[in-house]
Amino acid sequence: MAAPQEPGGGAAFARRIDPAREPGLSPEQRRLMAQVESAQRYRALQRRLRSRNTLLGLGIGALTIGIYGYTFYSVSQERFLDELEQEAEAARARAQARAEAAAS
Repeated sequence: MAAPQEPGGGAAFARRIDPAREPGLSPEQRRLMAQVESAQRYRALQRRLRSRNTLLGLGIGALTIGIYGYTFYSVSQERFLDELEQEAEAARARAQARAEAAAS
């Protein structure tokens, strides 16, 4: 018995069939084909979800790092401004003391 031929000439490797229209399939074969197709769809869905979950995780991680970075930067700026304000107060006090010394 010869292998089924494709219109292009070579032997068919895997021919797609519709299980509902194929007359020679037993109910067990139809059930098995439906089970295999379901498993393939499930695996494809898992791959898609895994890649989406990976992207979501990277996005959440980047957002978290950004928030922490901004917070640390803001706190260091506040500390810098506090130190600057203390130095300004000390300079004002020295200037006022010099002015009082010069006035007396």
